[in-house]
Amino acid sequence: MFSSFFETAKNSPFRSPLGRVQCEGAPAVTCSQDLELEPVHGRQISAAAATVDSCEFGSNKYFALCGIGGILSCGTTHTFVVPLDLVKCRLQVDQAKYKNLFHGFKVTVAEEGARGLAKGWFPTLLGYSAQGLCKFGLYELFKVKYANLLGEENSYLYRTSLYLAASASAEFFADIALSPFEAAKVKIQTVPGFASTFREAVPKMLKDEGINAFYKGLVPLWMRQIPYTMMKFACFERTVELLYKYVVPKPRVECSKGEQLVVTFAAGYIAGVFCAIVSHPADVVVSKLNQTKGASAVSVAKSLGFSGMWNGLTPRIIMIGTLTALQWFIYDGVKVALGIPRPPPPEMPASLKAKLEKQ
Repeated sequence: MFSSFFETAKNSPFRSPLGRVQCEGAPAVTCSQDLELEPVHGRQISAAAATVDSCEFGSNKYFALCGIGGILSCGTTHTFVVPLDLVKCRLQVDQAKYKNLFHGFKVTVAEEGARGLAKGWFPTLLGYSAQGLCKFGLYELFKVKYANLLGEENSYLYRTSLYLAASASAEFFADIALSPFEAAKVKIQTVPGFASTFREAVPKMLKDEGINAFYKGLVPLWMRQIPYTMMKFACFERTVELLYKYVVPKPRVECSKGEQLVVTFAAGYIAGVFCAIVSHPADVVVSKLNQTKGASAVSVAKSLGFSGMWNGLTPRIIMIGTLTALQWFIYDGVKVALGIPRPPPPEMPASLKAKLEKQ
């Protein structure tokens, strides 16, 4: 499967310009070694400059550019799947009316027209752009800081724990940025006649419940998003590592940029499926909580029961699997486009190898 993907990816615009050299009277040659940068008679080179990183790994500029990648990956993808998200939320809060995914789409279009499927797109764009900025930017920051605290050897030995800790720390702050927009989005999507736009929803929410309306779902949002993000980053990082080790037919350094992005997408989708399952019960509670005035997370969970907290799981797996794959693909693509350093999968430090050989 991956070999066919790699063939498709060979002509990717992200591929290194020095990957191919065309000589007059000779077939195209692919070379992974350093090539001469001076022009040579009879040789046609598409670009004569090697890829140079735009910033130093671990610098403030590096973290800022990663944050920009997070904005583009999260804001665009979540907005793209607003119709699916809307039906998913309605399935979660009114199972009697919206019986399944296809029925939910049918009822929504019948009552509100096709435009009704786009309800809540603006707070989604704003909220998940803010969340993406914090999620990816702070994840890279915490990963570097925690790795420095652990040291090179421990960072390798306990790398899964490192990914989990860094992603949980990042998501804690990301959800504070997301919460007000998520609350408004759910109100628009699930309360009939409440509001059609973000501008209309905000003053109504302030009038009805005050500032608490925007943050009453923060704790269940943490319960949903922190496990989701921990799974998203840790599963992705380890899946990439395993794909290059056991599935990809050649080392990462010999893969073109396009081929690397294919691996990124595949690892992202695998991670997304696990993310959806782990975080789904809390997602249902968030939807129901923001729909119901004066409710608490505990009362909502009790009213739903165990089986009720799994309403809408199928559309969420489809949505989150696709979202996670696209987010990692876009994020990695932004890194390529902006020349952000992209370290290879971790390898055992030489000092640790020496210790193990002695044992």
